[in-house]
Amino acid sequence: MNTQQRAYPFTAIVGQDRMKKALILNAINPKLGGVLIRGEKGTAKSTAVRSLAVLLPGLDAIAECPFGCDPAREKRMCQECLDRLARGEEYSVHTRKTRLVELPVGATEDRVIGTLDLEHAIKKGEKKFEPGLLAAAHRGILYVDEINLLDDHIVDVLLDSAAMGVNSVEREGMSYVHPAEFILIGTMNPEEGELRPQLLDRFGLCVHIEGIADLEKRVEVVRRRAAYEHDPMEFYRLWEAEERALRERIVYARDILEKVTVSDEMLYLIAQIAIDMHVDGHRADIVMMKATQTLAALHGRGQVCEDDVREAAEMALHHRMRRKPFQKPGADEEKIAGIVSHSHYHAHEYVNAHDHHHKY
Repeated sequence: MNTQQRAYPFTAIVGQDRMKKALILNAINPKLGGVLIRGEKGTAKSTAVRSLAVLLPGLDAIAECPFGCDPAREKRMCQECLDRLARGEEYSVHTRKTRLVELPVGATEDRVIGTLDLEHAIKKGEKKFEPGLLAAAHRGILYVDEINLLDDHIVDVLLDSAAMGVNSVEREGMSYVHPAEFILIGTMNPEEGELRPQLLDRFGLCVHIEGIADLEKRVEVVRRRAAYEHDPMEFYRLWEAEERALRERIVYARDILEKVTVSDEMLYLIAQIAIDMHVDGHRADIVMMKATQTLAALHGRGQVCEDDVREAAEMALHHRMRRKPFQKPGADEEKIAGIVSHSHYHAHEYVNAHDHHHKY
């Protein structure tokens, strides 16, 4: 077992259920747009991210491709792989683990997006691309610790690629595009500064976590950490069955995700909640819809229910609400719970009045 496999087991993390749920949802459905984890130091943020990479199932990749294209998804292949297919060339496929790419706070734009070699283009008449971190993160996890300290322009680039699933590099009239589908995870300590509201809004989900106050749970954190440090391989073995069970749930949820339906009543409930919570724009509605479908898939259901909407709202709305000065994150949970019940009544009445029957 290598060093990565001996990472602290994801299922052994005590508490922090909402953080773990948000990570799992993005692992099932990367189209959610990533997750921002806000919390004080020492609350298992980095541990959870690194553990998630080990938890996720392996994937098939074209061995000759620098981006690790999926051989089963021709429409999402890079241009080089498509050209190889057009020429009728054979390629080999290997199975590799989900990559975890960590982006340092001081990373330059070239390091992130990659570079085009102009000199080579002039001399040889062909494009030469040096892949960056976005290429390495394709089909994996891109983790940015202290994302609030990263240059805003770099954060913009990351969020654009996460939303579009591609990375586009332009230089002196030349351009290069490659697939860049990844789970974007940002962590930050709010005491060290905030992200601009425009950037906050573009993260699909956001969770705020705090240190555990429950005495028994705090003691369990220490016990488990001591056992892990004493013998990482043995500790991992003790949690291997739970890791495997969760991995299988994620795989199954991915398989049924596209079949999950959202009734008109749930769509009206989502929209009513967004209105009642006074969030700007429509991104919150769209993210909530995707999150409800993903939650239903995680629970093995083909239909979104009200509990899915309530849970999705808690992760999709906090960072999009207009805040009063000095208002603490997490202060809106009771408000959200009350508004979900209130909004459900109005959504139900509206659907009955208009007698819609569409399914999405």
